[in-house]
Amino acid sequence: MLTTQSIFDRYQEVRARFPRVTPREGSLEIQSLLDIVDQVDAFVFDAFGVLNVGETLIPGADERLDQLRAHGCAIRILTNAASYDRNGAIAKFKRLGLRVEDDEIITSREATLKNLEKGHWGVIAADSDTLSDLPETVTRLGDTQADYDKVDRFLFLSTADWTTTRQDLLVASMRDRPRSLRIGNADLAAPRDDGFSVEPGFFGHQIADQFPEHVKFFGKPFAEVYDLTEASLPSIPSHRIAMCGDTLHTDILGAAACGWRTVLVTKDGLFAGYDTRPFSKQSRLFADWRLDRI
Repeated sequence: MLTTQSIFDRYQEVRARFPRVTPREGSLEIQSLLDIVDQVDAFVFDAFGVLNVGETLIPGADERLDQLRAHGCAIRILTNAASYDRNGAIAKFKRLGLRVEDDEIITSREATLKNLEKGHWGVIAADSDTLSDLPETVTRLGDTQADYDKVDRFLFLSTADWTTTRQDLLVASMRDRPRSLRIGNADLAAPRDDGFSVEPGFFGHQIADQFPEHVKFFGKPFAEVYDLTEASLPSIPSHRIAMCGDTLHTDILGAAACGWRTVLVTKDGLFAGYDTRPFSKQSRLFADWRLDRI
């Protein structure tokens, strides 16, 4: 069972794979994002733990986004969720009750698909995923070893239907013939209504422990999703963009590596119920600002 401590510890173990950042020594406490609107032109939000927990909208999140827009701030939602295609991601946020425009949503799935080579891809995805936005030559991977062995490369998008048995099949196929593995969601875990879900990064790092040269991760903290976000905000300099997230090693580290400002949100996400300061001190990952909810 995943816990806040075990997730943090694993992020620390694999940190050498992440972008490098200059250590900070502390965060400034604020009460809401309205306290810093004079210093930020674009607010970029992680979803899980910041705007929603599982399928539940965090109280006041929708109103805060509207208030920031009224102050002239651009809004983006930058999510590592790769289980949905773009239309599915848009539909999910609207289902939660968030008033968002389609171009305000950026996903790690988009970043991943922009970086796929030609070839026969073995895809790890939810059974409900139509794979309609993927390359033409794909095989959905399940419980048949031969399917793993015949493909040229692997693409990991979702753990929705993934099992330890299937992970063993993937590892066995990699041992027999190491190939490229793309991880479409670099998160180890995500906060849900009843605890933490295991995400593709969890399994991806297990394989990277054995085949480091063959595994590439997409999504926060890796640069491709931040590049997509900046491209959608061409008139705003990096130091006027603020990433609001609940996870030190993904949201905060990745944004800091790009020269963005950072806001750690503490009440509902990875560190719910914990004082984040000891974790920041151990990892030397302090956000510019820290608050309970946005």
